[in-house]
Amino acid sequence: MSDWKRVTKEVPFDGLPSEMVTAVKEHIEQYNLGSIPSDALLCVQTDSEKIKKGLFGGAETVRMGVLVTPRWLLWVFNGTKIQTTVLSAQLIHVTIRDYAQTQFAKMLPDAGIEVSGIFTGASESASAFIGLDEGMAAQRFKEVMIQAAADAKK
Repeated sequence: MSDWKRVTKEVPFDGLPSEMVTAVKEHIEQYNLGSIPSDALLCVQTDSEKIKKGLFGGAETVRMGVLVTPRWLLWVFNGTKIQTTVLSAQLIHVTIRDYAQTQFAKMLPDAGIEVSGIFTGASESASAFIGLDEGMAAQRFKEVMIQAAADAKK
């Protein structure tokens, strides 16, 4: 069982919290990425709350917005312990897997996706975890994202 309680919902890009929308627009401008919000196939928001465990287990929340287009994956997150951060990657430069299918899922159970490859502005390969719940919006997002990644590589 995950240490996180997550709620994922489908939202329009402009429906994300305003600080996230602003950060995404700044990231797109900084790297000249084009019209990602208007090209979005799907956008979801996941609100995660860490389940308090033990005497020193403190409360923590993380909010994440994720957009997928036919060419790009972009995600923005912030929380009680992290500032607003935006990451993006061209789908042709990354591998996307359902986290449940990774070797880490046995050690750290959770739900979401793992993204591995070259992210925008980076020169070396990296990996990132994007947490999702197990509901319908998350399942639909996984399907759309995996299909978009497959189509981008054709």
